[in-house]
Amino acid sequence: MSTLACAPGQAVPSIASHDILYLIAKSQNYDWGRTGTESEVAQLQEAAGQSIDPAKPYAELWMGTHPSGPSVLAEGTLSGEQLLAYIRDHPEVLGDAASKFGVDLPFLFKVLSVKTALSIQSHPDKALAERLHSERPNEYKDSNHKPEMTIALSNFESLCGFCPHEKIVSALQENPELRECCGTEASDGYITSTPENRKEALKAVFTGLMTAYRPLVHKALVRMISRLEKKKESSLPSPLSEKEQLVLRLNQQWPGDVGVLAAWFLNYITLKQGQAIALAANEPHAYLSGEIIECMATSDNVLRAGLTLKHRDTEVLCESLTYTQGNSELLEGLEDKARHLVMYRPSFQEFEVWKFDPPAETTTELPAAKGPLLVLIQHGSGSLQPGKKKEEGGSSAAGREVSRGQVLFVPAGMPLRATAKSDMVLWIAAVNGMGF
Repeated sequence: MSTLACAPGQAVPSIASHDILYLIAKSQNYDWGRTGTESEVAQLQEAAGQSIDPAKPYAELWMGTHPSGPSVLAEGTLSGEQLLAYIRDHPEVLGDAASKFGVDLPFLFKVLSVKTALSIQSHPDKALAERLHSERPNEYKDSNHKPEMTIALSNFESLCGFCPHEKIVSALQENPELRECCGTEASDGYITSTPENRKEALKAVFTGLMTAYRPLVHKALVRMISRLEKKKESSLPSPLSEKEQLVLRLNQQWPGDVGVLAAWFLNYITLKQGQAIALAANEPHAYLSGEIIECMATSDNVLRAGLTLKHRDTEVLCESLTYTQGNSELLEGLEDKARHLVMYRPSFQEFEVWKFDPPAETTTELPAAKGPLLVLIQHGSGSLQPGKKKEEGGSSAAGREVSRGQVLFVPAGMPLRATAKSDMVLWIAAVNGMGF
């Protein structure tokens, strides 16, 4: 890994405990990522001075303190030190967040570049995460829950949450292969369920599918795909639906996998650039294609049940889901036009995300946050300087020249003066309610 120094032409400073700090973020080369510079993750890393292998997939960029991909300091005498170690040596940089979450960042900030479908998955709640970590620490690396929020950087396809009742009924009635894999009794029980027993019925039919005998699933999918391909070739009785097209595509990526059939149960959505969705713990989902900003509680716990070669914990996943149904609801960003900000604030206490896009040749004053910030420069160049606090004449902390790909840590309590040389896009993660 090459070391990200300061911006070109800038001297290497010593680090005071309340400086804005350059960081080196960790990229993850999962198989489902986009390859080489087709990936925004790779482009950001290359812009930040990292070497890129054009043949490798670049799936995720991690910014934070999680041990599976920790950020490190990128300058001065502490170059190479993990951000978490720095925070523990200087807990005052967390401000009010320290008393609420302990001496660590409560959030993990990411960029994802998705080429092919991720697993059918959920994330455990706090109680389940603690149990899984205690019982199987090699599989579940931490004891935290993992609520998360996704903001689209491009058109982004995903499966999120269970479809409304009538859509699942239609899927079971129109696809005999799906009904066979779910089981006739469970399928009929769901179709005839009432609002009072619907969660139990949905749990039974979905669990029946996900735990079905694999040869049965494979044979059923062969028949389903053959039927859909014939329908695709003919204009009668109707063209393929979006979900039918998705099933064909998923089967090309994961032939014969039960996760292909699971798509019939889940909402298929496409986020447009700037749109967001929040996912609580114990909700099923799968990312399919596109690029996003993602923020979550500091955790890497994942329960998987389909579309993966990794370990599947199907029974635990099926047992732990909430079985809440309905169309997925978008999380609307709140705009502050005067300061070029859009705030995305989910209901989760650990995090919120800000998009900051000042136009060229402008200077914007941002008030001090009560908690720490992680800042990603996605586009443009300029500078971030400590602003003036009301009770002080200024700050002795160092300012930073910034450009595409750079990641910075801003300590709590520091107002910012942002000067844009060109049009800029910055993404800023903060503790929920402790941002600007």
